[in-house]
Amino acid sequence: MRLARIETSDGPVTGQYEDGVVHTDGAEYEVGVDGDLLPPCEPSAMYCVGRNYAETLDQMEYERPEEPDFFIKPPASLLAHEEPVEYPAFTEELTYAGELAAVIDERCHDVSEDEVPDVVRGYTIMNDVDALDQQGRTARKAFDGSGPLGPWLETDLDPRGIDMHTDIGDERRQDANTELMLFDPYEIVSYLSKRFTFRPGDVVAFGSPANPGLVEPGDTVEITYEGVGTLRNEIVETGE
Repeated sequence: MRLARIETSDGPVTGQYEDGVVHTDGAEYEVGVDGDLLPPCEPSAMYCVGRNYAETLDQMEYERPEEPDFFIKPPASLLAHEEPVEYPAFTEELTYAGELAAVIDERCHDVSEDEVPDVVRGYTIMNDVDALDQQGRTARKAFDGSGPLGPWLETDLDPRGIDMHTDIGDERRQDANTELMLFDPYEIVSYLSKRFTFRPGDVVAFGSPANPGLVEPGDTVEITYEGVGTLRNEIVETGE
């Protein structure tokens, strides 16, 4: 089942998404007519794992991590599906990364790998936008608009072993499968839960295959994960 959030004249509404319509008890909202999609959750934080594909390690000449390597994006990073990503004035090297992400469903801590499916509400897609020429990971990755998320949540998904690809216009930039992750999604959620108390709506993103290259204003990034959908955002000049 797909769950989506939509901004309506009555405020944000959550319901089942099907063929462009969000269904709630007693009401239906057509996306683009009755409102636009919102990020599919309201996280207190987005926990993002990096360096989680051997292909990425080879390209960036990183050492293989002994345990998941992670950083945190704040809620200010969030953007919705189809919402434009402003190219920040402080960088000349903006890139992106297509990542599968889990959304936590309940307050939890110290979750075993076997328990992970019970605490995950569903899976969605994140674009880990990155200003490569900035100093330090927080400056590179935790600015406003650096975390497009969506378009919805897929509640019925085994995240291990699904295909993904990322397209910029007519060019395929990423093409991989989640079975190539160094640490699988269940391992990562369990690992992070021993360090943080997750809250409902928190996001855990599982990393991206090889750094896909730079983007410029006018580019549209489309990230697709099998069984979930496609997250689409255009890069625009600041202030547009």
